[in-house]
Amino acid sequence: MTISERLYQAAQPVWKECLEHPFVKGIGDGSLTVEQFRYYLLQDYLYLFDYARVFALGIVKSHDPKLMQFFSENVDNILNGEMKIHRSYMERLGITEDHVFQVKPALKNAAYTNYMLSVSHAGGIAEVLVSILACSWSYAEIGQVLAQKPGAAEHPFYGEWITGYASSEYNSNNQSLVTLTDKLLEGCSEGTYQRMEDIFVMCSRFELDFWEMSWKLEP
Repeated sequence: MTISERLYQAAQPVWKECLEHPFVKGIGDGSLTVEQFRYYLLQDYLYLFDYARVFALGIVKSHDPKLMQFFSENVDNILNGEMKIHRSYMERLGITEDHVFQVKPALKNAAYTNYMLSVSHAGGIAEVLVSILACSWSYAEIGQVLAQKPGAAEHPFYGEWITGYASSEYNSNNQSLVTLTDKLLEGCSEGTYQRMEDIFVMCSRFELDFWEMSWKLEP
């Protein structure tokens, strides 16, 4: 079993809770309120800037030019790729970028990004990758599951979100993270693996908290 397969198995109980969460199910069946989605959109937009900063730490900690290029491309994918989904919705909801930066990160949002940045600052490339991977991979999973629900991908409002995270482009980017994680951690000690699992599962728990925070509109 590869390292990524072990990480995937370890996070499954939390990911199943994510898939069953009323916020995620509300996107899938179209019942989520626009107010809840708008709150999520603003918080996730702020989150993505710190997520990009974690990737940027990969550039700082890399000695291999190819790794530096990999992390640089992913920073660009976030700032000019994944954020396109958010900007499209912001335009539909009449939200300007100036308005976004008047919003404060919610407590759970700040706790999540601070954890990722702390782990990445203290560790090496592997810690950077694993802290990133929980978000990327769980979104790919959610996108694919929701896209299989009849009519979900065609929903006039939430369909764009679902198709964005179920897209081959997004899943290809995620798979590149999985592949690199396996390459860098191949043959690692059990102690190292356990540290990576702790980070991966903790970030997965933060993902679940993010859905709950958005469902309840928590400050």
